[in-house]
Formats: sequence, structure tokens, C-alpha cells
Amino acid sequence: MVTATYQVQGMTCGHCVSAVSAEIGAIPGVRDVEVELTAGRVTVASDEPLSDDAVRAAVDEAGYELAGA
Repeated sequence: MVTATYQVQGMTCGHCVSAVSAEIGAIPGVRDVEVELTAGRVTVASDEPLSDDAVRAAVDEAGYELAGA
């Protein structure tokens, strides 16, 4: 199991958390997604390391922006 943490910009509410969790959770191999709304931090547990492109695409699909990756 691999854990990675990402910064996501633009999340402001519970709907944001749900949208980001659902999109990242749909990436193959993802086991768990934890979102810290106030910190803008998303921690992802997966079977293997995820590509930044896959995470960025999921965050974009949810309507937010991956910071610094």
C-alpha cells in the first residue's frame, strides 16, 4: 500500500470534498481517499504509486486544481 498527499485548490464545502473523493476514488488501484477541507489536502492510499497526470485529471474533472504537481 502506498500513501501520497496532494494539495488541491478551490475546495470550500462538503460538496467539494465529495466531488474530489469520488473522482480520485475512481482511479484504478485507489483504496482510500481522505480530504482535509480546511488544509486543502487530499491523502490517497493506493495499491501502487499513482501518476500525477491521473490525479490531476481526476481533480480537474471534479472542478478543482491540483497545486504544485
